[in-house]
Amino acid sequence: MADTVIDYQDTAVEVHRVVVGPVENNVYIVRCRESGDSLLIDAANEHDLLLELCRDLNVRQVVETHGHWDHIQAVEAVRDAGIDVAVTRADAAMLPSYDQILEDESVVTVGRLRVATIATPGHTPGSMCFAVEGTPLLFSGDTLFPGGPGNTSFEDADFGTIIASIEDRLFGAFAADTLVLPGHGSGTTIGTESPHLAEWIERGW
Repeated sequence: MADTVIDYQDTAVEVHRVVVGPVENNVYIVRCRESGDSLLIDAANEHDLLLELCRDLNVRQVVETHGHWDHIQAVEAVRDAGIDVAVTRADAAMLPSYDQILEDESVVTVGRLRVATIATPGHTPGSMCFAVEGTPLLFSGDTLFPGGPGNTSFEDADFGTIIASIEDRLFGAFAADTLVLPGHGSGTTIGTESPHLAEWIERGW
C-alpha cells in the first residue's frame, strides 16, 4: 500500500492522510475499523496514487470539501473506477462530473461511522466541512486553517461569509479539543484557533 500518515485512530476509526499535487493538498481517507470501508475526502490529484489507496483501503465514496481545481483533479479517475463523488450543489458546476449532491446537516455513512455535513460557505459558495460523529474529528477543507480562515480573494469568495461560517458553524458548535484537519498543511484544534477570531476580523483576512 502507498505510504500514508495516520493522523488519528481509536477503536472505531482511523484517518489516513496523503499529500498530493503542486500545492500540497491533504487527502484524507476515513476508515471504519469494524467494517473496513472507507470514505475519501477530496480527490485532489495524483490519481494513480489515490486509486491505489482506494483499492487498499476499500473506499466506497468520495466527498469534496469544495470545487476549486486543486481539490478535484482526480475526480474523473475515481468515478471511472466506480466510486461515487459527492459535492454541494453550489460548487457542483466546478467539477468535471459528479454523482451525488451533499446537503447541509445530513449524514454520510461509511461502515458503522456517521459523518455529518456542515455547510461553511465563504471560501467558495458551496464549501463544506465534515465531522465524524462520536469522535473529535473535523475536516475543514479550505475553510479553517491554523492562524485563520481560508483565502477569500477569489471570485465568489467572501470574507464576511467565511467568518460567519467559522464563528457559527465551527467555533459555536464544536468543543475546544476538536481536531481540525484542513485541506493543506498542519492540523490544529478549535480551542487553539477560536480565541483569535477578533484578530482575524480586524486584519480582514
